[in-house]
Amino acid sequence: MKTRVLSATLAAALSLSLLVAQPATAITVFDPSNFVQNTLTAVRTLEQINNQINQLQNEAQMLMNQARNLASLDFNIVNRLRTTLANTERLIGEAQGLAYDVQTMDATFSRLYPEQYAATISGNRMAQDARERWQNTLNSLHTAMRMQAQVSQNLIQDESALADLVSQSQSATGALQAQQVTNQLLALQAKQSIQAQQLQITQDRAASLELARQAAATERAREVRRRFLGTGTPYTPQTVNFYNH
Repeated sequence: MKTRVLSATLAAALSLSLLVAQPATAITVFDPSNFVQNTLTAVRTLEQINNQINQLQNEAQMLMNQARNLASLDFNIVNRLRTTLANTERLIGEAQGLAYDVQTMDATFSRLYPEQYAATISGNRMAQDARERWQNTLNSLHTAMRMQAQVSQNLIQDESALADLVSQSQSATGALQAQQVTNQLLALQAKQSIQAQQLQITQDRAASLELARQAAATERAREVRRRFLGTGTPYTPQTVNFYNH
């Protein structure tokens, strides 16, 4: 629109300049068709220039958008997630009783929770094993409760991390920053999933050890009863006379 107004103004100015009285010696021949053609050529030239300017502006804006999309996010919560996750891992490492190592656990479990006691196992040994089984159950319950307390504390830090990530997401200026925020949100979700699995492991372990303790206690009671009754000749009732009656 600006180009058309400018062209019309230019054409009007040229027309008025031709209408001004001039000396007889300076009078030139006016060709209307040539004048119109020149005016249209000037208008088209101005339109092409404006189009080129608009194209350059669009390309500059595109470059600015690409620069924003490639801008990296100066924010990272990975170390915070690792710290909170390390707290729960430390509690598992400090767990007493049966080890979490498979081979070590198998050997200890076979000794403390036998399917059947051998005749060579003394009563004192069985009593000591029962005490150790009870201690393992108590330790596993303690570990599960410590894990619950630690997870509860970690949730406070997770809420803070989530609030920071949401703030960074809302202020992201480009696609790369938005993607990086999304990746860190996924990392937070994965960390919470691992933490939930750790908590579930400790709780299930406590329940399993209690069930194993009950089964071992049943076997110990059976063995003690068998030894008390003995394996000799069955008892035969006999008549006993008191005072010759």
